Amino acid sequence: MTTQTTIGNNGATMSQTLLDTMNGTSSSSRSSSGATSGSDLQNTFLQLLIAQMKNQDPTSPMDSSQMTSQLAQINTVTGIGQLNSSLTSLAAQLTTNQQTQAANLISSTVLAPGDSFSVASGKATGFGVTLANDATDVQITVKNASGQVVNTIDLGKQSPGTIPVGWTPVDKSGNALPDGTYTITASSTTASGTGTPATLSAAVVQGIIKQSDGTPGLVLSNGKTVGLSTIAAII
Repeated sequence: MTTQTTIGNNGATMSQTLLDTMNGTSSSSRSSSGATSGSDLQNTFLQLLIAQMKNQDPTSPMDSSQMTSQLAQINTVTGIGQLNSSLTSLAAQLTTNQQTQAANLISSTVLAPGDSFSVASGKATGFGVTLANDATDVQITVKNASGQVVNTIDLGKQSPGTIPVGWTPVDKSGNALPDGTYTITASSTTASGTGTPATLSAAVVQGIIKQSDGTPGLVLSNGKTVGLSTIAAII
């Protein structure tokens, strides 16, 4: 039941609900204050403002500058709420677009973070490195399944960025490497010393999944699943 309270000598009344909202004593305001929308705050404020103007002292009217400031604050709250809604909608659209882009990569060969490649019938799957800075020399060490170094590839001077490597799989003596899986590590010489560039492995994109954070994941032919943003090159 809604009760009315008389304010001032002119007999003006205000609902108890509105007074509770002003004083923060209503059970609803205590339980759901955190969920109050900008629109609700604005409506409540306008009701309070009208009641205040009706019951102001004629000899000491309310300060118009304070009223303007309060209106600006309410508009700010409403604007922030609308901005949050817009950003949420935009994020959903971006996620959908990422899924579409990722689907276009199915059956494509990509370079993704990895440290291995395969040799079959005298041919090696691709690999590469990523450099953060200029390097006067970059070398890739190739090891077999037993951990033995079978060859070292000298890429020479390189600029920052992704560097795909096409290589005929041979050992130090020029003999063809047997079929199997090999691992790679990279080292670089820079103006500030030595570095360890990130290595990349080539694989075919076989499918797309939705990861726990909502972003698309690429299922690769080497058994790994990587994020779309980690793809360094499409080869």
